[in-house]
Amino acid sequence: MAQAQQDDKLNLAPKKFNMWIFIFTSFMFFAALTSGFIVYSGGTGHGINAKMPSAFMYSTAAILLSSVTMYLASAAAKGLQFAKQRMYLWLTIALAVVFFAIQVYAWYVLVTQMGIYFSNPNASQSFIYVFTGMHLVHILAGIALLGNTLWRSYRNTPQVKNLFNMQLSSIFWHFVDIIWIYLYVFLLLNQY
Repeated sequence: MAQAQQDDKLNLAPKKFNMWIFIFTSFMFFAALTSGFIVYSGGTGHGINAKMPSAFMYSTAAILLSSVTMYLASAAAKGLQFAKQRMYLWLTIALAVVFFAIQVYAWYVLVTQMGIYFSNPNASQSFIYVFTGMHLVHILAGIALLGNTLWRSYRNTPQVKNLFNMQLSSIFWHFVDIIWIYLYVFLLLNQY
């Protein structure tokens, strides 16, 4: 039995390495986007020239809270408290959906109340949609990963694989959280 668990750990190691490669490339992608904004705004003298919608602040609270519930789900999995693990995974997914909905609402506010469209004469304002849109793609991927981890937890997955799934989901979800904080602070610093 111990040999089978050791074999499972060895078979899962390349998947974890792939996750780190994906996170690194995603980080570089967002760094390139923000660098593109800096080059564009530095060359034209245009900032965003708009105050960020307060909805972004509320979505930030939702994603920070989701990181807490994700941490609690991981701790429950390590403690063999599977009912708590599932409950906190459900809460994390719910908060992710709330984050997504608030972000879409922020786009609505940008268009209807502020007159900021994706195709705008001030192209630096379009970066708001690019930053948040690409982040929402990662949120959708995170929801899919969390859903897969939750589904597997209901299937009596061996504990080695359960912990591995939780670890991959945690790594990705906390990364998505950190990227949003980075983007939100970047947008706040470049409002005007």
